[in-house]
Amino acid sequence: MADVRPDPSVRSAAGAPHDPAEQLRLLAVHAHPDDESSKGAGSMARYVREGAAVTVITCTGGERGDILNPRLQDDESLLADLPAVRRAEMAAAQAVLGVDHEWLGFVDSGLPEGDPLPALPEGCFALMSVEEAARPLIAAIRRLRPHVLSTYDENGGYPHPDHIQAHRISVFAFDRAGDPQYAPELGEAWTVSKLYYINGFSRQRLAGIARYLRENDRADEELESFLGNFDEGSDRLITTRVDVSDYREVRDAALLAHATQVDPDGFFFRVANDVQKAAGWATDDYELRASRIGVTLPETDLFAGLR
Repeated sequence: MADVRPDPSVRSAAGAPHDPAEQLRLLAVHAHPDDESSKGAGSMARYVREGAAVTVITCTGGERGDILNPRLQDDESLLADLPAVRRAEMAAAQAVLGVDHEWLGFVDSGLPEGDPLPALPEGCFALMSVEEAARPLIAAIRRLRPHVLSTYDENGGYPHPDHIQAHRISVFAFDRAGDPQYAPELGEAWTVSKLYYINGFSRQRLAGIARYLRENDRADEELESFLGNFDEGSDRLITTRVDVSDYREVRDAALLAHATQVDPDGFFFRVANDVQKAAGWATDDYELRASRIGVTLPETDLFAGLR
């Protein structure tokens, strides 16, 4: 359950209550390049175009990723320096979304597979202490002064070690960045008003779309089968649904900018945008995990209570 109790101590950098005329600022923390385009891209694009300042923080360079687009898997030139390719793809996606972007500079941990699972590589992001790994994020928060911070839930959205670590450092930074006694060398304290978990692949969304397709004699057997992977009892709380019906094509273009990672015929494009809209799920969905201002749930805006 989200902790949404108001905190009267929330102040702007000048020490006064938030000025409604001040530009709103969102900071989205992601583990790898391409995560920003598959999780919350529509809402980020919307907020940029509405005049907010939106910054994506990418924790690692995706150095241990593979080429996931089957059309490019035989391209030896890409494999020669995949980290550089992924940085270029990130720059292209950034331009599509219109966001600002920063790297934290940590090394991708990879996704261990096998039984038993192999050890994570020495020096990788997921093996760092949370306090050490959170330092550059705290410095970024104090410099950028976001009103809203978004990240993954405690399971990482899915259990990739870098996603889980991104969650850990985000929560740590949310708690510490506003404390002037904590690491003053990282900049002047800044208190973030709201913390959200992005809920990108919920059973509720997929079930709603599948039901719409069934009711309209367009049942998707693969989607129905995929739903079997979800336990209804594990549904995350959705407190906030941001309408991104006018920004789905922007999200698609940002995804396709990550050409080595995204199959144009794959999962992300399986359900047409008009179907998602007709099914009532043309939204980016979030769980409000903590708020230091008064809120009323459910919400339709990450900046609710701040405007």
